[in-house]
Amino acid sequence: MKKRSYIYSILFMAGLVIISSTILVKMYQDSKEIPVFTASNHVSKEVSLSGKEFTTSITLGAIGDILIHDWVYEDAYTGSGYNFKPMFQYMKPSLQGPDVLLANQETVLGGVDLGLSSYPMFNSPQEVGDAIIDAGVDIVSTANNHSLDRGEKGILTSIRYYEKVGLPYVGFFKDKQDQSTIRVIHKNGVKIAYLAYSYGTNGIPVPEGKDYLVNLIDRNKMKAEIHKARDLADVVVMSIHWGNEYQRIPTDQQQELGQFLVDEGVDIVFGHHPHVLQPMKMLKTKDHRNAFIVYSLGNFLSGQMWDYKDIGGMATIDILKKVSPEGTEIQLSNPQFLPTYVSNKHLKEYRIVPLKDAAPFGLKDAANKNKEIMNHMTQWLR
Repeated sequence: MKKRSYIYSILFMAGLVIISSTILVKMYQDSKEIPVFTASNHVSKEVSLSGKEFTTSITLGAIGDILIHDWVYEDAYTGSGYNFKPMFQYMKPSLQGPDVLLANQETVLGGVDLGLSSYPMFNSPQEVGDAIIDAGVDIVSTANNHSLDRGEKGILTSIRYYEKVGLPYVGFFKDKQDQSTIRVIHKNGVKIAYLAYSYGTNGIPVPEGKDYLVNLIDRNKMKAEIHKARDLADVVVMSIHWGNEYQRIPTDQQQELGQFLVDEGVDIVFGHHPHVLQPMKMLKTKDHRNAFIVYSLGNFLSGQMWDYKDIGGMATIDILKKVSPEGTEIQLSNPQFLPTYVSNKHLKEYRIVPLKDAAPFGLKDAANKNKEIMNHMTQWLR
């Protein structure tokens, strides 16, 4: 298991904001390098007081929905508990590649004590969390339309589990202080702030006076939090639940909201909810920066099948940090996408595998399907 480090912090800093760095973005597809953008981006406030220059780098990654239907957790049942780790075994080496990996934990991990359940109101074994940690996940996004499936108790039980195992979460919270705490992960000298919001909770009302339980999309609130995160971190990542289910191209509303987010200071947007993949894109901001967006990462592990619902993947992007007496330059480069496929045998033996290698797992013409998905995901980068 890769070494993970993180620090939750609220810092108030003052200093000079310099807007000037370079984003170099490249995309590799079928072993061919496709240059995409060279443009200016932000420089953080940190400066080298000693006058010395240094450079460090990390790779950020994200995977889509961990959506645990009953036939998935039934397959994981051992007779005395649940073991989801075999489902990730073929992807574990790839998932451990990024320095920091985010997953969208779609279902609450209330565990067996709350009673396991499937669609339409989910509650999953906490062993799901054990498996994704073992596979390489470093932080989970928890703001989604199923956040309140088991009410406040489901959220608080999940949070107690996350705190017990030391897995950072963002999107639902136990109290106002928890909600106001920006999640900042420190990795190899790079500070990454994670935010998360959802369009709604399937009509389940948030308990009165407890709006902190789940972050719902509110532009004024998002703007304030993005600006706060911008002051604390080198890079701001937004995980957002939006769009129409099973639609492979983002809606006008997604694209307009995505533009708003990056205009306010988000560097990377990872989208969730449609349960199918939607393309990646570079966006130009109102202050002439560039930002990277994946409109939907689809399902990574779920019981859904066919019509692209069993195809997901992992997006990654490299971050280079250069510190000098003049300031800190942040460069983003080399965004990549690894398509995946969820296989099963009559609702048994669920396994996540690289899409290109899925033929032995029952997917016909896997190589061509992999090319189709790569073309779909990169169509707006070329």
